[in-house]
Amino acid sequence: MRPFWRTFFAASLAIFVIGGFLTFVFIGSLAAILSNPFDLKEGGERVESNFDRQNKVLHIRFKNPLSERSFSEFDKQAFEINKGFGLREIKIGLDNAKNDKRIKGILINASTMPAGMATTEEIRMAIEEFKKESGKFVIAYSETYSQKAYYLSTVADKIYLYPEGMLEFQGLSVEYLFFKKAIDKLELDVQVIRGSNNKFKSAVEPFMYDHMSEANREQTMTYLNALWGQMLSEINRTRGLSVDEMNTIADSLYVRSAETAKKYGLVDDLIYEDELTEELKELANVQLGKDLKLENFQKYCTKATRRFDKQNIKENIAVVYAVGGIESGKGNAVTIGSETIAKAIRDARNNINIKALVLRVNSPGGSALASDVIWREMVLTKEIMPVIVSMGDVAASGGYYISCPADKIFALPNTITGSIGVFGVLPNISKPLENKLGITVDRAYTNRPSLMTITRKLTPEEYKIIQEGVDDIYMDFKTKVAEGRPMLDVAGVDSIGQGRVWAGTDAIEIGLVDELGGIDAAIDYAAEVAGVDEVHVEAYPKSKVPKIFEILEQIEENEEDASALTRSPIAQKITEFTNAVKKAASVQGYQARLPYEIIIKP
Repeated sequence: MRPFWRTFFAASLAIFVIGGFLTFVFIGSLAAILSNPFDLKEGGERVESNFDRQNKVLHIRFKNPLSERSFSEFDKQAFEINKGFGLREIKIGLDNAKNDKRIKGILINASTMPAGMATTEEIRMAIEEFKKESGKFVIAYSETYSQKAYYLSTVADKIYLYPEGMLEFQGLSVEYLFFKKAIDKLELDVQVIRGSNNKFKSAVEPFMYDHMSEANREQTMTYLNALWGQMLSEINRTRGLSVDEMNTIADSLYVRSAETAKKYGLVDDLIYEDELTEELKELANVQLGKDLKLENFQKYCTKATRRFDKQNIKENIAVVYAVGGIESGKGNAVTIGSETIAKAIRDARNNINIKALVLRVNSPGGSALASDVIWREMVLTKEIMPVIVSMGDVAASGGYYISCPADKIFALPNTITGSIGVFGVLPNISKPLENKLGITVDRAYTNRPSLMTITRKLTPEEYKIIQEGVDDIYMDFKTKVAEGRPMLDVAGVDSIGQGRVWAGTDAIEIGLVDELGGIDAAIDYAAEVAGVDEVHVEAYPKSKVPKIFEILEQIEENEEDASALTRSPIAQKITEFTNAVKKAASVQGYQARLPYEIIIKP
């Protein structure tokens, strides 16, 4: 047996040494690629990287949904990183581009706008600030413009449209799906319990009616008119078109082609892409015979943010991002987990360098209990430092619940907020189970039957108990809003509550919001009241991604770097390994497959 063990240990040592060497070479290769100011192409030819001094145009084009901030979340099950691009990085990138001598101007190339109204407004404001402070040009061009994409583009010096393209300009509308008739056909019984006099809490109406209630129509038209009015007001300011004229264009559907879009002054001219290129080359002062260089906006912003975050400066303002539906437990980049956000607020509060906290809320609400957990952390933090709220696209219901303790609340004119109300929904599926499927349910219990069951109808007494619970939560909600809003008492909150939704422009007049402004305005105010002269922001919650994936992610941001990396034998082996792990993780039950992978090398 001794020869076997000698051979075994020798082989193990060899594997360990070779593995360590390959790891060292791999990490060294990554570091060289990341730090090398030149990109390597096949044949060893050196070319200037994206950091050269050639005149460039920043190319803004949004394809994927925008978030509040960029995020990278490692999905252990899928063995991959889920990524998002956010408003924070956009603002940092545009701010960096003001003084970047390589960037001569901006091309907005947006056919659609994958963001809410308030996010679109903030990006539009940031581009306008770039234009004013830098003196650089901003041109918009697209083959088609959705209405929201057109609104973003109206900040440009010139708006161009493809000669055979289209532009949407027909006002705002809302559609609701109502399930009442389907519920009746299926013999379902959806039991709805709303807070007393929560007539505007329209989320439950699809289960109750087959059309909008008058209260819902009233609130919907109020906020739609506010949003449309904001849009027209801004277009009037930047394009010079009168509000009456634009309403006439929308009412009559005058814009039916590219020619009519130009005729009514919505665009400046109809041009082809090659004509656009020539104009951009002239504006960017590109030398004769040289190609126009378009800088990828997302990559530019990501790199600018990474450099910004690496500054060795102690942060003094915390921004906690609360994005998505509110749930108990841990959340992620697109959901608000009460445990995660409460911890983020505590972490900021316990950081001795943090002098003020800004809660950035973009949420339609969710669990009342989870909202209360976050509310409590806000109250505790307010006792120690200034607490400011910045509302994004939506900060309604539970989103307003977690906002109301703030010292000051900022929102944009087209933020959707309010919806101070409570409801519960409990379906009863006993009839369709019996009549459609022949399934019946019987019960045995030691005391009273459970209130929360979907297989029988609530008794009048049970309905009353649940109604009392909903009313208690609504009273608690109103009381906490009144405590956080000194200008309102409980009766005042109820008069503007009842589940009613408001746009930011109306919310400021009724006391739900203190000031109109974006997240920058909220941060500046927080710094002012905290006595901070030079603002340095730290974002919470912290993103957690394995370090090796962060490195790979950075490389993927540069296509030429990525191709250089993936050509290396070591990288190919790592790719083969990770693919094998992902396949193995997906295997369930009995398999009928080849037990190994055949790779034929050229």
